Amino acid sequence: MKRRAYRDQEYWGKPVPSFGDPRARLLILGLAPGAHGANRTGRVFTGDSSGDLLYRVLFQTGFANRAESKWRGDGLELKGAYISCSAHCAPPDNKPSPEELRNCRPWLERELELLRDLRVVVVLGKIAFDSYLAVLKERVNIGRLADYPFGHNYLHDFEVPVITSYHPSQQNTSTGRLTERMLVDVFAAARVISDRHIL
Repeated sequence: MKRRAYRDQEYWGKPVPSFGDPRARLLILGLAPGAHGANRTGRVFTGDSSGDLLYRVLFQTGFANRAESKWRGDGLELKGAYISCSAHCAPPDNKPSPEELRNCRPWLERELELLRDLRVVVVLGKIAFDSYLAVLKERVNIGRLADYPFGHNYLHDFEVPVITSYHPSQQNTSTGRLTERMLVDVFAAARVISDRHIL
C-alpha cells in the first residue's frame, strides 16, 4: 500500500537492481529494498532514512559523489563501491523468507564473479552476513558458519575481508544502537583496506 506522502508517485514495484561502480573495490551488501524506499524509487537504499544515512556516510568516506539520494537518476554516483541486496524484491514486513533469499542468491554469486577488483565487503545486518556466508560456504567451503560471529565493525579475514555492521535501519538509529559515527568508522576501515590494495 502506498503511503499518503507518495500517493501521487508511481512506485517502481519490481526487483530493484544493484547499483554502483563496475570496477568497485568495495561491495556493500544490504538486506532488501524498503517498501517505500527502493521499491518506490527503483534504486537500492534510495528514498528512505536508511539510505539517507548510508549515502551521507559514503560521501564522507569518499565512496559517493554526493551526500543524498532521493530518486534514481538524481546524479548520485558511487566511486569504487557497489551496492547489492540479499533479496531484490521488497519483502512483507521487511523480512525476506529463506526461500526468497535462496532465489536471489544466484544474482549475488554472479555479481561476485563480475566484480573482479573487489578488495573488501561490508555487510549491513545479520541476514546479509548470513547470505554472504552461504555463498562462501558453497564457493570455498569456509567450514562452520557458527565460527563467524556477527557484531558491529567486526573484521573477518577471508580472502576478501568482510566487515560486519548493524543495518542503518530507522529501528537501529532511533534507538542509538547504530550512530552515524559508528557507521563512518566501518566505512573508514573499508577505505583503508580498499586503498591498501591499489597498485
